[in-house]
Amino acid sequence: MVGGAVAAGLGLGFLAVLVIVLWISSPYPDSGPGGALHLAAGLWLLAHGTELVRYETLSGVPAPVGLTPLLLVALPVLLMRRAARLGSASDEEEEGEEVVVLPASAVFSAVVCGYLAVGALATAYAAGGPMPADPLSAAWHVPLVAVLAAAGGVWAARGRPLGSFPSWVPGGVRRAVTRPRYALALRAGVGGALVLLGGGVLLVGASLAWHGAEVQGTFLALTGVWSGRFAVLLLAVALIPNAMVWGAAYALGPGFALGVGATATPLGFEGAPSLPRFPLLAALPAEGTGNLLTWAVAGVPVVAGLAVGWFAVRRAREVRYGETALTAALGALVCGLVMAGLAAASSGPLGSRALADFGPVWWAVGAAAFVWTLVLAVPVAVGVHAWRMRPAVSGGPVEDGWHDSGVREIRWEALRRAAAEVAAVPDAGEVVPVPVPVPVPVPVPVVPVPPVRPQRALTIVRGISVDLPVVAQPLAPPVVGARVLARRKPPA
Repeated sequence: MVGGAVAAGLGLGFLAVLVIVLWISSPYPDSGPGGALHLAAGLWLLAHGTELVRYETLSGVPAPVGLTPLLLVALPVLLMRRAARLGSASDEEEEGEEVVVLPASAVFSAVVCGYLAVGALATAYAAGGPMPADPLSAAWHVPLVAVLAAAGGVWAARGRPLGSFPSWVPGGVRRAVTRPRYALALRAGVGGALVLLGGGVLLVGASLAWHGAEVQGTFLALTGVWSGRFAVLLLAVALIPNAMVWGAAYALGPGFALGVGATATPLGFEGAPSLPRFPLLAALPAEGTGNLLTWAVAGVPVVAGLAVGWFAVRRAREVRYGETALTAALGALVCGLVMAGLAAASSGPLGSRALADFGPVWWAVGAAAFVWTLVLAVPVAVGVHAWRMRPAVSGGPVEDGWHDSGVREIRWEALRRAAAEVAAVPDAGEVVPVPVPVPVPVPVPVVPVPPVRPQRALTIVRGISVDLPVVAQPLAPPVVGARVLARRKPPA
């Protein structure tokens, strides 16, 4: 419990030190150190997704601030996860010969309670600052982040076990979840989402380089002191993950909203948004109808769909085409859910009127990611499966045919199936036929096997049929049958 409270205190302390340093270096501070500390508490709550309220506006109407810098979210998540892992690791104490280990649920509950206690105090303290937190928003955002981070820390400390499902879960559901298709679908979906985010980074970087003069002019025009420019730079860096998600949403087609009635998509930039001066916003595409350059961003979801289809293919030979197609479809669904969650986390209001809608629409981004990857991933997965199942090419070099990936997997699969059949040692004098394929059409002599000890076990494997490479002359004549005789004492 103390570890959870310390994790929350470390996050608050880091932001408090940063805000105090900027307040001290500012030549025109508009509040005292108390106002800076209140602002640090509000920023800590904003890092959990809590919506802040700005009362000092020109119109006098309170304006919500709900756009959370995603890089700022990493601070409480990493601290909470570390506290949960340390709490789980310190629960083992030797008392004589016994080892006392607290249950994972006890560690999880204690860490979360300590964290939420500090979160409640921070919410009450931030209420007296210039940007207090909305109590209802803080009531579910802070516990959500704490629960997810603590669960991940406890799970990692326990060795990442899969565990067993509760007894009330139907048996069919428990058996279905343990199938390999779900792990492959998760890997494929996360891979497709990473490709989309990587494409979003490339789009944002290219746009910043293309509008370099506008970005530099906006950055220099905001403030003339180094402390203010440093604060603007920190905010821009914290918003880079948001820009990644926005770039991916732009490439997928739905784009993102820049206020009420203003939307930027590859097909065009509609509306006339009244945007604040900020370096990242200066890199937006030009207003008007799109062109070939903006339409070319469709290559990003195409590559993502190919990645989902590639990662959804298993190497096992017993998988059918329908199973591969279903795995690819589930991977597309995972990719859509991941992108929908990221889009929801990266957007939020910046005001009450014109900037009430700011960022991508989560359900549109999720649906677009699912459709793009589904259309491309299923045929790609089936094609890759068929390519890996292709027969060996005859007539080539011996080394290439033997070391071919598909042929090697076929041989290993045949050996694995045949190794399951194990026979007992035959009695003395019993003739046991051992069929072995003949690699070359040559006369097959029968060679008796030297006597063996009766105590040794002879493993007979049936059903193996492997195409061996053809050589000029076999090293030893093949054996068609074997007569197992009892060992006799040689005559004196």
